[in-house]
Amino acid sequence: MSPTEANQVADPDGVRLPTPEEVVELRKEIDHCDREILRLVKRRIEVSQAIGRARMAAGGTKIVYNREIDVLARYRELGPEGRQLAMALLNLGRGPLGR
Repeated sequence: MSPTEANQVADPDGVRLPTPEEVVELRKEIDHCDREILRLVKRRIEVSQAIGRARMAAGGTKIVYNREIDVLARYRELGPEGRQLAMALLNLGRGPLGR
């Protein structure tokens, strides 16, 4: 057994816990993910608002509830928090006219 292996710490289920150095790297990865998520959410808002403006200009409604139900269903795999996340995304995409 190497010194590194001897210093490994596991949780009660026997899963190896990250070292302090690995935690630093994992946090960097989370920061990167957050930047990407923010970029994608901003793009989603732009696209959603463009669709809403186009629909309203054509005499339709800004919100299509069947579509929103589809979005909610897609996020259901994340559990109750997934529904909350989907609702937040839908609300952001509606902009001030949809509130």
